[in-house]
Amino acid sequence: MKNFKNIAVVFFLAFVTTLLASNQAVAQKDVFDGVQSALRAGSAKDLARYFDSKVSLSFADEKATDYSKTQAEFVMKNFFSKNPPTGFAYNFPTPSESVRKDKRYVIGTYTHRNGSYTTLIRVKDAGGKFLIHSIDFIKD
Repeated sequence: MKNFKNIAVVFFLAFVTTLLASNQAVAQKDVFDGVQSALRAGSAKDLARYFDSKVSLSFADEKATDYSKTQAEFVMKNFFSKNPPTGFAYNFPTPSESVRKDKRYVIGTYTHRNGSYTTLIRVKDAGGKFLIHSIDFIKD
């Protein structure tokens, strides 16, 4: 009977671990889908829904600057007004598989009428929810 209880505990722990991993994968997919939609639409408000409390932004050859979530939304609104999107797509179909499970990144291409930017978006796990902690727009 003792062996049966040990086996039951092992199966329960395996089940919980699998459930947590699948929830993390869903949270990660949700943030990247939402970010893609917001960048395609040029919506700073929708993009800001996925910002962490502090966000690092860099544009072209400028040095990255850290902003509060509210400031970052304003900066992105200004960027979108100067560079209205004609499209955005990820260069790879899935986010990076990094050594650290709590951090991910994707690389995409943000296009506008005067050119494009390679876009590096980094997210991290903030209490079971992936949030953006940096975006780099690199002039193509």
